[in-house]
Amino acid sequence: MLFLYTVLVVCSAILLAAGVVEQRRHYTNLDQIPTRVLVNGIRGKSSITRLCAGALRGGGLITVAKTTGTAARFIHPDATEEPVYRKFGIANVVEQIGIVRRAAAYRPHALVIECMAVMPALQEINQSKLIRSTIGVLCNVREDHLAEMGPTLDDVARSLCRSMPEDGICVTAEKDRFHILQEEADARNCKLIYADPETVSDEELRGFSWFTFKENVAIALTVADLLGVERETALQGMYDAPPDPGVLSVERYVTEDDKRLRFANVFAANDPESTLMNINQLLDLGAIHRPLNVVINCRPDRVERNGQMGEIIPELDPEKVFVIGHPAKSAIDAIPAEFRSRAVDLGGDRRDPEEFMAALINQLSPNSSLVAIGNIHGQGEVLLEHLAELPADETPDDSTTPGGKKPAPTKTEAVPQRTVDPSETMQLYAPRIDPYQQYSEAYESRYSTQQMPRVVIPEQPAGGHYQQQYAAPAQDYRPEPGPQGDPAAPREPWPTTVHNGPAPYGEQPQERGLFEPRRPPAPPADDHQWHSPGDQR
Repeated sequence: MLFLYTVLVVCSAILLAAGVVEQRRHYTNLDQIPTRVLVNGIRGKSSITRLCAGALRGGGLITVAKTTGTAARFIHPDATEEPVYRKFGIANVVEQIGIVRRAAAYRPHALVIECMAVMPALQEINQSKLIRSTIGVLCNVREDHLAEMGPTLDDVARSLCRSMPEDGICVTAEKDRFHILQEEADARNCKLIYADPETVSDEELRGFSWFTFKENVAIALTVADLLGVERETALQGMYDAPPDPGVLSVERYVTEDDKRLRFANVFAANDPESTLMNINQLLDLGAIHRPLNVVINCRPDRVERNGQMGEIIPELDPEKVFVIGHPAKSAIDAIPAEFRSRAVDLGGDRRDPEEFMAALINQLSPNSSLVAIGNIHGQGEVLLEHLAELPADETPDDSTTPGGKKPAPTKTEAVPQRTVDPSETMQLYAPRIDPYQQYSEAYESRYSTQQMPRVVIPEQPAGGHYQQQYAAPAQDYRPEPGPQGDPAAPREPWPTTVHNGPAPYGEQPQERGLFEPRRPPAPPADDHQWHSPGDQR
């Protein structure tokens, strides 16, 4: 018995020592990254992460980023990226330790990382132990993950506030519950800054070659301003940043019976408020037009969400509502009675795809728009695959709205506010296929490989340690001291050069496509990935 007790004590001591060593190494890696930006919220975290990273890169800062949303990606300082390898396909917040270690190897000025925790306790651990951010971002508060963070939106707001940095800065575009965020920020001695979407003009928004929101751009501009990056420089960096694979897009197709169709994939907006915001923006921009048709994809494990999508039908006022997946009744019953006659049940998830696609297309008008909402998995993926097989509509857009006005051009057709051909821009910044993660055939057929230009980065003085000098409006904030304990002080700006020779920090530049990984991880055994209850889906 004494022997077993001795073995238990020795093993516990070894594990304790290993944990202390790992924690000290992790904190050492964090100290090598002066600015750490943690992006949290309900919707748009991946897009904001990419926009913030692009804005800081545009300002000449060596920036590493990591997203978690549609496809987890590690983004290098030259804007190339690779998938985040997960053993057995399991997502876990502990992977942030490895991300910080890889980021510290670049000796970057900033790390922009998306929060991947959902449970409130894990969000706090992610901030206080894993990232220890100096700048927090809380993009919005929406109706999602209510079982973990709810049941009310006020509860969701307070749960998200657990990722606020103590004695730091937090940027938000949330207006309705700003007072709650302010209370939580005051409790943490955190300076809360409101990023006003109205400060972003329509002309600045048109510079993007994909769809984004003023709230997201305003947050990225505020973060860039905190780090001393000028507005125009930050905007150009965001224009040049590659979009997320799940970015909102509109495709134009021609059916076999010569019908013209505009299709908008809004599956990524899981909550009703985000769904309405996305569709209304597309209508305002003229990317889609009426007559408008909506397809709701139902899932048996998302019955509440199916009903939420049915409830917003009156606000969309579509011509037809096509319901696919199972159980279709959960969405149809939620549609108000006066709109229920417009619903078309396409037979659930057991109906032959060819049949339900033929039935859907036959009921469309000759020149209409189709918006897909709900959840992408199941029949939603089948819908995308069959639509991708249709020929693209390459004819000039001469359609007019019912009021007689010609709709505004779509983002893919509009000329950006830069001297770049729009078609080339879309090809350059379209996401590439990850050969180590399975996608649908329809997704893979949309993209091709392109070469990224070399990035301009600042030279680091020999033996120097970067200390960030924050600009207004955060002049009362002081960065952390350097590793030798020297107080942070303003430094002369570093000269910028184009590295045509060996890459900095001893890394040899490689010629590869935008989304080509540097080290291929092992392919997953199948397409199914298990997620722990506390991690983001």
